[in-house]
Amino acid sequence: MRVHRSGTTLAGAALAALALLLPLGLSGTATAAQDPGARQATPARGSAHMGMGVIAHDGQAPRGGGAAGLAAQTEGVDVSSHNGNVAWSTLWNSGVKWAYVKATEGTYYKNTSFTQQYNGSYNVGMIRGTYHFATPDTTTGAAQADYFVNNGGGWSKDGRTLPGVLDIEWNPYGATCYGKSAAGMVSWIQDFVNRYKARTGRDAVIYTATSWWKQCTGNSSAFSSTNPLWIARYASEVGELPAGWPYYTIWQYTSSGPTVGDHNHFNGDYSRVQALANG
Repeated sequence: MRVHRSGTTLAGAALAALALLLPLGLSGTATAAQDPGARQATPARGSAHMGMGVIAHDGQAPRGGGAAGLAAQTEGVDVSSHNGNVAWSTLWNSGVKWAYVKATEGTYYKNTSFTQQYNGSYNVGMIRGTYHFATPDTTTGAAQADYFVNNGGGWSKDGRTLPGVLDIEWNPYGATCYGKSAAGMVSWIQDFVNRYKARTGRDAVIYTATSWWKQCTGNSSAFSSTNPLWIARYASEVGELPAGWPYYTIWQYTSSGPTVGDHNHFNGDYSRVQALANG
């Protein structure tokens, strides 16, 4: 009888121990489900694209950006390899008149869909240009400007080519400000835009978000008199701009627009897009 009671006791102890462990496992599962970002892998180098950090950091208001109530605006899009082959005719027929295509990132990546995207937008009649996704923690601004110009980021005065864009925003691969102080970031950007102008004769457009700009440059106004501003803000109003810029040239107002996701307003009618292309 004692043996029987001993066996029962051992079995009960085992079940009790298992019961104690199960809630811990379930709790861990629940935590992961509630916070999927906690276990998200760092994206592969080269996969960054314009505005990929906007919703996570600035949020997204109910679908805004409609042209109603604004001065004349001209619709455009931005694309990268994550879009693959783009239906340019569909976009053109919907009223999209200009496009920016990612050309490069850092000094290590070239857009694998560049030819279809850059030539395709041109062939349907769009004015188009290219952008560079900056990684200030990998190489100098000048080195990245050279890499950009050498791999699709140049400019020609043909009336159909927009000046290059420096996409400077949240770091998808690590520290938000790429490990730089505000002064260090301003210096890096200056290095890039100076080199780009020396190579092309044009002032690069700067794409950014106001909150990132404040955090990582100390809200510098150093570029407001030379470099056109492309602002990211997914809302019905563009909101506060970075210091110094009295107006935006381009506003990326959504990442969930038709066909390609990222849609933008150019601040002016089509003639102003042409003017930016002509320099």
